[in-house]
Amino acid sequence: MDDVRQRLAANLRKLRQDKGLSQEAFADEAGLHRTYVSDIERGARNPTITVVEKLAHALGVSMGKLLD
Repeated sequence: MDDVRQRLAANLRKLRQDKGLSQEAFADEAGLHRTYVSDIERGARNPTITVVEKLAHALGVSMGKLLD
């Protein structure tokens, strides 16, 4: 399980940074709190599939891209 969270964390951080978004700007775009996004990027949270969908939508990528 930790492996999936770490993959999500790394992919999320890279895609967000590639788009030049701060955690705060990205969290606002995704409709989430900045500290929640920070926790996900550190692998400290286990987000629901609904949250993964919000993250993917805010980045303009498929959910699978976040989990690959």
